[in-house]
Amino acid sequence: MRIVLLLVTLVLTTTAAAQQRAPLSPLGEKIQAAMQSEIRSEADRMRDRNRKPIETLEFLGLKDDMTVIEFFPGGGWYTRILGPVLRDKGQLYLAIGASRVDLSHKSMNKVEVLDVDAELKPAPGFGVFDITDFSFPVNNVDMVLTFRNLHNLTAESRARVNKAVYAALRPGGIYGVVDHTRRHMQKQDPENTRRIDPVLVIKEVQAAGFKFADFSDLHYRADDELRYEVGRRSVTGNSDRFTFRFVKPE
Repeated sequence: MRIVLLLVTLVLTTTAAAQQRAPLSPLGEKIQAAMQSEIRSEADRMRDRNRKPIETLEFLGLKDDMTVIEFFPGGGWYTRILGPVLRDKGQLYLAIGASRVDLSHKSMNKVEVLDVDAELKPAPGFGVFDITDFSFPVNNVDMVLTFRNLHNLTAESRARVNKAVYAALRPGGIYGVVDHTRRHMQKQDPENTRRIDPVLVIKEVQAAGFKFADFSDLHYRADDELRYEVGRRSVTGNSDRFTFRFVKPE
């Protein structure tokens, strides 16, 4: 029995080691190089294991020669990866809420902030916002990305965002969405305000004209009970998130 256990342990260990040594794709190598860049802080790096940027961006369909819009980039966690990856052959645009992103480093010198005529204002409810009707001042882009942002908007505002994204993308272009999971059909309350129902997101994005292409369980977390606010100590850094890829029909 002991020999059998030793053999099983050896097989599992060897398999795990082989998986760890699996070669990265050329895109994966560029993302990894960006992750190791001096422009990223220690706080950025501490989130790498949880956010899995290589796997996430590869699943969403990123290529290094794409024209990409990242909207609501926040502090620029993904921007500091996307900027260097797209610098040589592609183009990264930032839109709406990009004032906190530092673009002074040479690896970010091709990143452009779009002048978008969109006004955000607090809406009645638990920390959600209204956004006025707007459009992105570029079109025929290859990809639009947003990470953990749609939950911040009212339903009407999400419809405006999805409409603007659809108009900006070329036929066949990709819309990538990652956000914190809310239990399906659960009403909004103070504990779930930074979560959103993934089924609702699919329906809303499809209503804007998109095709639902695929989903990934990269950020599934079995021990997130979907009960508490994602900033709670017991949840933060371990929230369950859905990862969706939509496509504008050709």
